[in-house]
Amino acid sequence: MKKNRKLFILFMVFSFSMAFFLLNFMRVESDYYWHVKAGDYMFHNGILKNDVFSWIVNGKYWMSHEWLFEIIIYLFSIIFKSSHLLVYGFISICSLLFILFIYNREDYLKNVPFGMIWIVFSLILLPFMQARPHLISFNLLAISIILLFNNYKNENDKSIYLLPLISIIWANVHGGSSNLVYLLCILFFICGLVSFNCKKVYSNRISKVQLKRYLIVCILCIISISFNIHGVKMILYPYQNMMDSTMLNNINEWAPTNFNIGSHYMYLLLIVFILFIMLFSDKKIKFIHLMLFGFSVLLGLKSIRFWAYTYIICSFIVFDYVKSRKVDSGTYSCIISMCIVFILFPIFNFNSISKQINNRELSNEVITILKSNKPKRLFNVYDYGGELVNNDILVFIDGRADLYSKYNYKDYLNISNLDGDYIKLIDKYDFDYFLVNTKFSINTYLKYNDNYELIYKNSNTRLYKKNTD
Repeated sequence: MKKNRKLFILFMVFSFSMAFFLLNFMRVESDYYWHVKAGDYMFHNGILKNDVFSWIVNGKYWMSHEWLFEIIIYLFSIIFKSSHLLVYGFISICSLLFILFIYNREDYLKNVPFGMIWIVFSLILLPFMQARPHLISFNLLAISIILLFNNYKNENDKSIYLLPLISIIWANVHGGSSNLVYLLCILFFICGLVSFNCKKVYSNRISKVQLKRYLIVCILCIISISFNIHGVKMILYPYQNMMDSTMLNNINEWAPTNFNIGSHYMYLLLIVFILFIMLFSDKKIKFIHLMLFGFSVLLGLKSIRFWAYTYIICSFIVFDYVKSRKVDSGTYSCIISMCIVFILFPIFNFNSISKQINNRELSNEVITILKSNKPKRLFNVYDYGGELVNNDILVFIDGRADLYSKYNYKDYLNISNLDGDYIKLIDKYDFDYFLVNTKFSINTYLKYNDNYELIYKNSNTRLYKKNTD
C-alpha cells in the first residue's frame, strides 16, 4: 500500500513536470489577439453577436461560439499580466494530465514504464500549445469519456447525467466542437447494442437501463448545446464549418493529416504504437475500444486539429492491453530524474520561451503609422488581422474565417495570390491602404504599380498607400 502511495505521488509529480515541460512550446498566433480583444470588449460591453472589428463586415452577424473562452483569457491577462499565457497553458495541460492519470491510476501503476511512456506521448499536444479554447475542450473531452465509460461499466452509476452540463459549458467555451458529446453517446449506444465473439474482437451487450441512459443523455446533450447566446444555431454550426471547402483548404489547423510531411510523423507514431499494443496483446480487443480508436483516428486523419483527441480517448483504452509489471529497484530514481529534467529545461530555457510568446508579426512602428493615417478601407493579410484588431484598427480579414467565408474570404485569397479577376476585385473594394507580406504575390503587384506608394517596410512587411493625385 505504501509503495502504491509513493508511486501515485511520483506519477502526479511526473505529470506536473510534463505539463511544465510542454510550456517550452507555448506560442502566440494571430488568433490569440482577436480572442483577447473580443474578451475585453464583451467583458465591458456585453456579449457580441455582430462584428465590430472589421470595416468590410461591420455589423454583420458573427457566430461568437468561443465567447466564454475569450472572456476567460481576457481575465487571465488582467490577473496574471505578462505571464497569463503560460499560466493558462500550464493549468490546462496539467489538469488534463491529472484527469487522465487519476482516473486510470491503477492502470498506470500496474506497469510503471508503460505509464511513463504514455505520459511522454502527451508530446502530441505540442502543436496545440497556444492560448486557444481547444485546451479547455481537451479537458471537457476527457471528463466526457469518463462519464460515458462509467455508465458502460456500471449499471448503477448515474454520473452520465452530468454530460448535459458539460455540453452547456462546451457550447459556450468552444462551440465548434461541442457536438462531440452527443456523437460519443451515439457511439457508446451502438456498441452496447451488439454481442459477439470472434478471434480477436468481442462485444457484450449492455443492459436496457444503460442503453436507455445513453439515449436520454444524447437527447439532453443536443438540447443543452442550444443553451448559448446563439441558440439552436450552434447545433448545426460545426457541420456547416466542415462543409466549407474554402476554409478547409486554406486554414492550416483544418488541414488533413499528410504523412508526407515530417511533422505529421508523430501522429503516425502514436497510431502505430496503439495498434501494436492492442494487436499483440494476449487479450481480445473490446469492440467499444476498437470503435473509439477508429473514431478518434478518423477525426485525426481528417484534420490535424483532432490529433490530441486520439491521445485523450485512447488514454482510457490502451492500458487494458498492457501486462502488469513489478516495480524495479531503479524505478523511483528514474522517475525523479526525468521529473528534474522536465522541470529544469523550461527554467533554463525561459528567455527563449519569453521571446516566443512575445513574438509579434507587426512592429510598433507600422501600428503607429496605421493609427496615425486612420485607413478606412485597409487591405491586410490574414495573419496580421489579429494584431490589428487588438490595436483597434479595422481589418479586411482576420482569424474568424467562418465569418468572412460568406462575404470576402475568397476575394481575399484571389487578391493575395493574384488569382482570378483580382484587378476588378481591387477596384471593387477601393482599398486606401495595403498591409501585406512579401511572400504574397500582391506585394509584387503593388511594388510595380504607380498608383501605390510604399510608406513602410521591414524584412517581411510592406505598407502601401493608394495615391489620390
